[in-house]
Amino acid sequence: MSVDVEEWFQVGAFERTIDKRDWDRLDSRVEANTDAVLSLFAETGTRATFFTLGWVAHRHPGLIRRIVDAGHEMASHGWDHQRVFTMTADQFRADLARAQAAIEDASGQTVTGYRAPSFSIDTRTPWAHPVLAEAGYHYSSSVAPLRHDHYGWAGSPRYAWRPLADSALIELPVTVAQWGSRRLATGGGFFRMLPARLTDIAVGQVNRDAHGAIFYFHPWEVDPDQPRVANAPLRSRIRHYSRLSAMAGKLRGLLGRHPWGRVDQVAAEEAARLA
Repeated sequence: MSVDVEEWFQVGAFERTIDKRDWDRLDSRVEANTDAVLSLFAETGTRATFFTLGWVAHRHPGLIRRIVDAGHEMASHGWDHQRVFTMTADQFRADLARAQAAIEDASGQTVTGYRAPSFSIDTRTPWAHPVLAEAGYHYSSSVAPLRHDHYGWAGSPRYAWRPLADSALIELPVTVAQWGSRRLATGGGFFRMLPARLTDIAVGQVNRDAHGAIFYFHPWEVDPDQPRVANAPLRSRIRHYSRLSAMAGKLRGLLGRHPWGRVDQVAAEEAARLA
């Protein structure tokens, strides 16, 4: 189980509508929303990994400590949600270092996992995995192994793989459902808008193949009262706001139907399998 910790205004859907220079003037809701997620996890006995922006960790260190104190793993989501394929290798290296410092300072945990904003490691970023290995990361969960207009690496293996011959770093793609020759996304907005049964099918497929499922969502997805960005593109608004009021209930059901744990546990199991 994984949570991508970011503010409602930091999402890819609004990256061309909301200027980063305005972020500090907008209504911050990440603490209240993440606390709601922590309560849901406590209610269901769930342990998870929180892929957190360094920007958030720097401004909300108390939230980061609450996540750690509840037994969850802290991991990196980069500094400010810039997509990896928009950076150079040196810029990516600096982004990683800045985020890691903020998260480790706030959490007291060593960060060993990374998730690219908007799953933006793909064929355009051949230098990304080497930079992650150089920085000492044990795993990345930065690939969506499908074709989609927003992201995706259709040629990626569906399950854990080693991107580098000379490194123990593993890539843990997020879980998709296999439907004939097609792969269907199951996390985040797809989980909100599509029948929950699709995610159950995907988890069952992965488990039958003796792998752990990697599910993701965002704290803002349990916040139906968040501000509306009226001037965002229609497609972005549909993707961001659809069925927010249903998300908490659907999550509670998903958490009850399957056993969930931290991503670092899955990474360790997959690393042993790939050794």
